[in-house]
Amino acid sequence: MSRKRPGRVRTKNTNRREALKLSTMAPEDYNVRPGEVKSIACPDCRTWRRIMGDTVLKIREHCTSDRVADGEKHVTCPGSNQLVVIDIDVRRWHARQNRLLRDAMPQENRRAARQFYKPLPASVAPVARIHAGVTLETARRVYLAHVEECVRCGTGQYCTHGGVLAHRYVLVLNEEPVRREARKQSAPAVRKVQWNQHGGETVETANNQCRPRLDGALSEYRGPQVPTKPLRVNA
Repeated sequence: MSRKRPGRVRTKNTNRREALKLSTMAPEDYNVRPGEVKSIACPDCRTWRRIMGDTVLKIREHCTSDRVADGEKHVTCPGSNQLVVIDIDVRRWHARQNRLLRDAMPQENRRAARQFYKPLPASVAPVARIHAGVTLETARRVYLAHVEECVRCGTGQYCTHGGVLAHRYVLVLNEEPVRREARKQSAPAVRKVQWNQHGGETVETANNQCRPRLDGALSEYRGPQVPTKPLRVNA
């Protein structure tokens, strides 16, 4: 990409005025953006003109009218060849102009200076790595479901997950007798707590209120008159 060269100053003449400082002008009356052609609004004719030169800056020579080609008289603007001094902080001016342009932009065309992306949710751990709350029934069900879906495990050759699930099922199966024994040992303690909660007198009173059942009745809600065979009605 070719570098944009500044305009050459073809004359050493000036308008014999004091150098124009950008600090004395409105920020929107000149353009000194990096990488762009420097330009300024002429203080005399208020038209935008190019700033020529690299070290010595001047306003390009121009006329007061833009219709010289239409026959109007060529009159040189008094602001031609005006010396210009850049005595401002270009970076600060550039940032302020960008902020003003962004504020003046319609709301539907605005865009945040920084984009924030929603983080992707973490992938769920495979079933073979989940160990919490595994029982004999869940381990068996998960293993059989995997065998039905996996083509390799269906032939008897376990894949990586299938081998882990089979090992877990065997492990839980071997630990099941120990768990049953622990549940049996804890059952009397649970019954003792329940007995203490309800109280012995309440249970004894309920047992004393038992009445003899009718002959042939299985319970108080069914009697011997209830048929036990299906009723067939001839059409």
